[in-house]
Amino acid sequence: MMIQTTRFGPVQVDADRLIYFPDGPVGFPAAKRFALISTGEQSSFYWLQAVEDESLAFVVTDPRLFVPDYQVTVRPEERSRLSADDGQPLQLFVIVNKVDHVLTGNLQGPIVVNPANRTAMQMVLSEKRYTTRHPLVQLPARDRDMSRTA
Repeated sequence: MMIQTTRFGPVQVDADRLIYFPDGPVGFPAAKRFALISTGEQSSFYWLQAVEDESLAFVVTDPRLFVPDYQVTVRPEERSRLSADDGQPLQLFVIVNKVDHVLTGNLQGPIVVNPANRTAMQMVLSEKRYTTRHPLVQLPARDRDMSRTA
């Protein structure tokens, strides 16, 4: 399937890279279908690109690559919304932002995906042990210098 993006122009996406949000991500209830686009062969980051809105995209990553003890409890009613059985493995992503010279992750609003049917939801965790701007990666000095000229 070919999708239009403002960042990359037209992009060919395999159907198995599409993710469906029945309720849309938080703040974007009309955005239902997204493509997970790799940013490079060895990269831990992806673009979560809205299929119907070429200007809507988020950088996401698996938070456990940076915060190994990160855990999210998915309640039975949330598993039901994802059509996921008890004990069925789910995939986690968090939205990444750049704050000054640090990439941060929204650990309080994880995206949970059932890989079996590619259904997703963004949760809002009520516990306050995680933040919306948890530091993940300090950018190297060369990337800092390049961002000043952009």
